[in-house]
Amino acid sequence: MKNQEVVMEGKPGSDFTSVVAPPSGALFAAAGLSEAEVRERVAQGKTNAVAERTSRPLASIIRANVFNRFNAILGVLAVVVMVIGPLRDALFGLVLVFNTLIGMVQELRAKRTLDRLSLLSAPKARVIREGALREISREEVVLDDLLVLEAGDQILVDGTVLESQGLEVDESLLTGESAPVPKKPGDLLLSGSFVSAGGGKFQATAVGEEAYARKLVSQAKLYTLVKSDLREAISTILRYITWIMIPTALLLALSRLLTDSTFDDAVISTVAGLVGMVPEGLVLLTSLVFAVSAVGLARRRVLVQELPAVEGLARVDVICLDKTGTLTEGRLEFGRYEALGDAGSLEEALGAFAAAAPAGNATLEALAAAFPAPQGWKVMEITPFSSARKWSAVSFEDQGIWVLGAPEVLLHRRPGHETVAGRADDLARSGLRVLLFCRAQGRLEGEGLPDVLEPAALVVLEEKLRPDAADTLEYFKQQEVDIKIISGDNPGTVGSVAARVGVPGADHPVDARKLPEDGGELAGIMERKTVFGRVVPEQKRGMVHALQSRGHVVAMTGDGVNDTLALKDADIGIAMGSGAPSTKSVAQLVLLDGRFATLPGG
Repeated sequence: MKNQEVVMEGKPGSDFTSVVAPPSGALFAAAGLSEAEVRERVAQGKTNAVAERTSRPLASIIRANVFNRFNAILGVLAVVVMVIGPLRDALFGLVLVFNTLIGMVQELRAKRTLDRLSLLSAPKARVIREGALREISREEVVLDDLLVLEAGDQILVDGTVLESQGLEVDESLLTGESAPVPKKPGDLLLSGSFVSAGGGKFQATAVGEEAYARKLVSQAKLYTLVKSDLREAISTILRYITWIMIPTALLLALSRLLTDSTFDDAVISTVAGLVGMVPEGLVLLTSLVFAVSAVGLARRRVLVQELPAVEGLARVDVICLDKTGTLTEGRLEFGRYEALGDAGSLEEALGAFAAAAPAGNATLEALAAAFPAPQGWKVMEITPFSSARKWSAVSFEDQGIWVLGAPEVLLHRRPGHETVAGRADDLARSGLRVLLFCRAQGRLEGEGLPDVLEPAALVVLEEKLRPDAADTLEYFKQQEVDIKIISGDNPGTVGSVAARVGVPGADHPVDARKLPEDGGELAGIMERKTVFGRVVPEQKRGMVHALQSRGHVVAMTGDGVNDTLALKDADIGIAMGSGAPSTKSVAQLVLLDGRFATLPGG
């Protein structure tokens, strides 16, 4: 077989078995797997074909709406009447049907909408097989496939980087860390992340249930019903009524039989008396209120996967928010610059620099949005940004060379700029992204920095806030709902964003790596603090449990695989419509347009 060898394994005295070694080498990096190798892996089940749950399971919807105490009581009484008496006497059973349909229809509509969205956004994979590039569905990817990546692509399976052309990966849906991670040959790629810049090739090393994202959500496969005080109160009433019905039925039947009634008449009369004991109007009215509320939310692009969630939403007293995707839009914007000398042509230089650079760089796109391209700046040479170099440069015909990059890289071994380096460090420690903009002398030669750099400005970039984030949080504060910001990002960065939207206690962010494992101690810290950074998925779940242990009704928002377990265990899970399928499958509410501000008005 091409690109691989057969290794013989076994113990002395036993039959040897053949194991196919993973393909590797320059030939594989150019040609990928052969069709025979693909068929072999498909036959062994080493594919990415696994069932992707994108919404609440159909069985869960049917079970919750059909198999309950109210339906059981009315159903048994209706069957008794239909067996013994005329069908018109069993018309009370229509209440059972209407009550069941109210919940099922609304929840099935929500499921159908989410499933349809999933089909429309289903990602494709580009693989190289037998030297040819082809596009296939995610399910057709097999173990050891050679996949090609470009900016914007979703990484569908785990793998090892073989080639990197400035490859940077956004792992925020897995870790919460908003900063792109540079990847070089030999580095690991995780399913569920996205390519934010550059491109490359990688070899699939884990597919299907073995992939990282799949393992992360494996504990969230069982859908749990939301806790509803109304539903539990009605269930308690029905439970007591059930016990009272037994002696009541015996007494009613006996009294009818003693008055010389026939057996059938006695049974019909007994059922009529028992039906009157069931609070049909209360149950039906509760279902109607839930349904009307769900329809109102749906008009605001909020899907309700379980009707009692609208009641739970009203009882929430603590809401846990992720930073990226909830408070911010997940992209950068220009914040400010601090001039380090003559600022006469600085803004023109920033505009020309951003306009000259290749597209696809988030930093330069943020600068281009803030500074328009000036007239008369003719580009001569460009050194594009590289995650390895951490700088880029542009040479203009009459305006010289300008360089933008990480301060620690541009000032390395360049004495006399200690004050600039110190100021850059101070800004970075506060959670801001800081770049140094320099004027240079000499010529751009290859990938080397010019000999002489003259610092012109420190450029501060910030994560772009959602325009309605501050108003939304203010509404929750007015409603006496405590706000907790929980993110996998740097604590300083999280605190900086939280302060910009007015979150109390944002000036004292907590590094989750230092949190205690004891649930009681953790609950105390969660009560006192509001902003947490470097939080891993299992910690998010523990934080939800800690708050619940203090009697709080907790809502949790999230859009990434790392939020799935916490969403599942929260009293109300709120997923973003653009988030990972696993989050939408366990959440009670799904914000189709991703705007958290729709909830206060709902």
